[in-house]
Amino acid sequence: MARRSSLSTIKRMVGVLPEQTSVIAGSSSSTLHGSRGKATLPDLPYDYSALNPVIIPEIMELHHKKHHQTYVTNLNSFLEQLAEAEHAGDVNKMIALQSAIKFNGGGHLNHSMFWEMLCPPGSSEPPQGKLLDMIERDFGSLDTMISKFNGKTAAVQGSGWGWLGYNTESDKLVVATTANQDPLQATTGLIPLLGIDVWEHAYYLQYKNVRPDYLKEIWKVVNWNNVADRLKNASS
Repeated sequence: MARRSSLSTIKRMVGVLPEQTSVIAGSSSSTLHGSRGKATLPDLPYDYSALNPVIIPEIMELHHKKHHQTYVTNLNSFLEQLAEAEHAGDVNKMIALQSAIKFNGGGHLNHSMFWEMLCPPGSSEPPQGKLLDMIERDFGSLDTMISKFNGKTAAVQGSGWGWLGYNTESDKLVVATTANQDPLQATTGLIPLLGIDVWEHAYYLQYKNVRPDYLKEIWKVVNWNNVADRLKNASS
């Protein structure tokens, strides 16, 4: 019974079981899991060309259909292996699988949120209401927050993510980064409001190795309505 409970907990953490998806990703459960408890690749809420010229269609299609799909495929495979190990009582195998589940589960969670956090240029209003009030309270201004975000995220060594997160204990917004595909909430306790992928596959075909240029431009396609909804859900 304890082994089954452990597997269920891991599945909820990586968005395969519906109970956790609203907390971690702020997404409908159908975007993160299938009817049989397997992770599935979510459809984008826009066409591959919709974020052009900020992100060209070739990047969007490759990023979504190849990279995100790989995380989904690998996650399902490792979760199946975990279930087999639990059934066999193979604790060594269960422990050995944790890193791969974290990496691929984080990749699935992060990207499922990322697509929703972006939108076609001009289709989202700038921050307003509670979101703007908190940005100005915690950073001084939107421009200051963006500058801090870009500075910290550009400095990520290797691959990772930049985040605007919400600290439930202090009721404050925080700029943070995570390495590789580490999910923000599971590794820091912060609730993700906005995440920007700075793996090179997210921008290299267009911006080459100039990550700061990519970070400067991506604010033109941030879905501030989605960010505001996430803040409302996190702070209610």
